[in-house]
Amino acid sequence: MGVDSWALTDVGRARKHNEDGWLIDDEIGLYAVADGMGGHAAGEVASAYGLRCVQEQLLKRKPLLDEFTQNPTPEKRAQVLREVELAINVASSAIFHMAQRDKKRHGMGTTLSMILLASNKAFMAHVGDSRVYLARANQIHQLSEDHSYLWEQIKKGAITVEEARRSPFSNVITRAVGITETVQVDTLVFDILPGDTYLCCSDGLHGYLEGEAELAQILAAEDGEEIPRRLVGLANARGGKDNITCVVVRVPGDAGDPSAVDIIEKLDILRNIPLFRHLNYKELVKVHNQTTQRTLRAGEVVIQEQSEGDKFYVILSGEVEVTKGGRSLTILGPGVHFGEMALVDSAPRSASVRTRSETCLLSLSRDAFHWLVRTEPVLASKLLWSFLQGLSLRLRATNEALSDARSESASRPPFAELDEIRREASTLGTNEVHAQSPSDGRFSNGFSPTPNPAGASLNAAVRSPEGAASDLSGEEVLGRASKPVGAGISESDDP
Repeated sequence: MGVDSWALTDVGRARKHNEDGWLIDDEIGLYAVADGMGGHAAGEVASAYGLRCVQEQLLKRKPLLDEFTQNPTPEKRAQVLREVELAINVASSAIFHMAQRDKKRHGMGTTLSMILLASNKAFMAHVGDSRVYLARANQIHQLSEDHSYLWEQIKKGAITVEEARRSPFSNVITRAVGITETVQVDTLVFDILPGDTYLCCSDGLHGYLEGEAELAQILAAEDGEEIPRRLVGLANARGGKDNITCVVVRVPGDAGDPSAVDIIEKLDILRNIPLFRHLNYKELVKVHNQTTQRTLRAGEVVIQEQSEGDKFYVILSGEVEVTKGGRSLTILGPGVHFGEMALVDSAPRSASVRTRSETCLLSLSRDAFHWLVRTEPVLASKLLWSFLQGLSLRLRATNEALSDARSESASRPPFAELDEIRREASTLGTNEVHAQSPSDGRFSNGFSPTPNPAGASLNAAVRSPEGAASDLSGEEVLGRASKPVGAGISESDDP
């Protein structure tokens, strides 16, 4: 995919040496920023060497990248992601062993934040406190998370963002390439959309940004070549206490392109589902990556009642009908979800779901959900918290319904229901009288035509199995007769 890219680095206003580095390799679609540490003799070496190692390692895997471009299957996508992680760990091992051989460079390391573009996917990899931003549809999304002491304290609630800005520990990072032989790499795969702009930058730049709105305005500039100059100029104007580096990548096209709108709408739909309400943009992308999309014809069964299901569904377009025991319960349309309990429970489905028109569904399987929970601890905590909130609301609604039912029952006098049955039974002699027979004046139901006074006992001739007639009170008829009084009794049954 053809993109435009620009880069700029500056020593800043306080440092004498520049230990930052950047890399643009359009041949393999690699764009990266590194911020070295360990002093001039080590930091500059670490950043440059780390970038070169990653580039060389991925160049060796260019055949795989070409295969993925030609056939972007999920399996090949996973392979590419593993190679990206491996490339950074190869760099970490190389820097670590270089420092072991030279005491002057002992403890050197570097941050490294990169994007690899292949086919219609972008592979982000990140270690340290440099950052990767995505500007999409007039919104800014920070895709990377700082591996720093301050960010860890913010997440724990120990300090606020404002307190972090004034902290003397702003340069303490918790993860870096080369400090150890291997390093944990944060990764993310996301769709490349027309009109996207990506920014990789060191903390010497993002430390001076005052908000997402400001960054969105700068990255939206038509002249892409001007963007790095504006960003570096802004950082220097606000202090320039550190080296400043940025790489800007822009995808041709417009966010209104149908392919872009489709992905943006799917992520918006996921964001509005209660289960995913607490997820940030990066986490929503990770959930979306685990979903599958399929289109069904009208009348196709999505879920069969009493069958075991393992998928959660979201309706992207079309309509489905929910039925239980052959009875229609409701109609669901676009943006609505169903089947979320299948993600955690293998119990039989409580209802059937069938499409009413051509319908496009997004589904998340139980296996994919469990994989997210195992591999993404923070995301897992948010999902499980949403589940608990949902269950709490359902329990609260059930308790309120039971409480209302008890209150209604308690407000009625004792035996009220039995009294109502007696009153109904006392009127059967008049309400059930059928038309008078023109031949003999008798009534076809066998009852006396004289109405019973309210509350009087009702007597009816009910034929016993032996053919003898028995006089039973109205209560006894209701309790013992196999049919309601007056039902199925004809003139021929009379003695």
